[in-house]
Amino acid sequence: MSKNFKVSLGIDEDALASCVSCGLCLPHCPTYRVTQEETASPRGRIALMRQVEAAGVADDTFISFMDACIQCRGCETACPSGVPFGPMMETTREALADQTSYQPRYRRLGYSVLGMPRLLALGSRLIAVLQRLRLIPSRLALPRIPLRQTKLKASGDDVWLFTGCIMDAWMRDTHAAVKRVVESTGAGVRLPGNEAGCCGALHVHAGLTLKAKKLANKVIEAFPGTNPILVDSAGCGAQLKDYGHLLGTTKAAAFSSRVFDVHEWLAENLDKLPKINSDEPPVIVQDPCHLRHVQRSHEAVRLVMNQYIGTIELDDDGLCCGAGGAYSSLHPETAAEVRTRKLESINRSGGTNVVSANPGCMLHLQQAGVSIQHPLELVDSIIARAMKRE
Repeated sequence: MSKNFKVSLGIDEDALASCVSCGLCLPHCPTYRVTQEETASPRGRIALMRQVEAAGVADDTFISFMDACIQCRGCETACPSGVPFGPMMETTREALADQTSYQPRYRRLGYSVLGMPRLLALGSRLIAVLQRLRLIPSRLALPRIPLRQTKLKASGDDVWLFTGCIMDAWMRDTHAAVKRVVESTGAGVRLPGNEAGCCGALHVHAGLTLKAKKLANKVIEAFPGTNPILVDSAGCGAQLKDYGHLLGTTKAAAFSSRVFDVHEWLAENLDKLPKINSDEPPVIVQDPCHLRHVQRSHEAVRLVMNQYIGTIELDDDGLCCGAGGAYSSLHPETAAEVRTRKLESINRSGGTNVVSANPGCMLHLQQAGVSIQHPLELVDSIIARAMKRE
């Protein structure tokens, strides 16, 4: 029997009224594509939000439908009315997290660790050891975590590189490759200390907005000055660009104005990149949702890649791969079904290698056997091989 909770979502009435239920979002919603259920679509979820806001009562069924949204925001790109679905979902989850048992303690603890760089590094090394001893269940499908990480060293102060939490703990080699590509333009790269840590994106997605704000303030303090802040993770970049909205301060807005996806910055500095003729076969570009639908800067990836290698487009119009930050861990069956559609598109493309500018997408597709890397890892390797030939 479903349990009822008193809830006030606090969603703007104009936002709720902005959806006219035209249905143009349906083909772009991964959970609707999998389930074919109206309540698993953007307009269905908005209809539920209206009902709960009017009644002041939610139940377990409502919570499950809100939690089952991947928050890819593909519906926003498709919507002719400009419905702000992402902010509405974030507001809904914040209300549920604050007023119900939506986020249990074990989840809150997990999210808290992301904001503790030293504890995260220690836990990651422990997992790495357990992996070598084959004591980590294969069903968890974790990537192979390095036992040791090469320390990144600053090379100047023209731009900052945001290193984040999980990506720094598990994929620092990607940061190193990105740093080398940026430096190939002649720019010096400055690095934040541990104070920067987590951007808070997963906390916002989970409705833990207060914690996200605390993390945002720490990040802002870790990047003094006015120089550009480059981000090589689409999800983190979208979150950092949203600090002005999240915190509602002039200082936060000024910080967000300095944030660029690293491909955006490189696209503005193409003439400074090394000129290299490459005979590499073309590579498939998989657009992370938060680069395509939130930052809307996915074309910059192609501009940079096409300096060195041809690109192959997928035929799924940017449909989500199913990673969704923590989503693939919390909803593995749905995430796998969504991924299947992405795999079908990859197979139809005729290519074999994939690039994606988001660690979550990379890991989720890698678990399914896809040969995938960050776009700038590939660019870095092309530049390095050319330099060796010289």
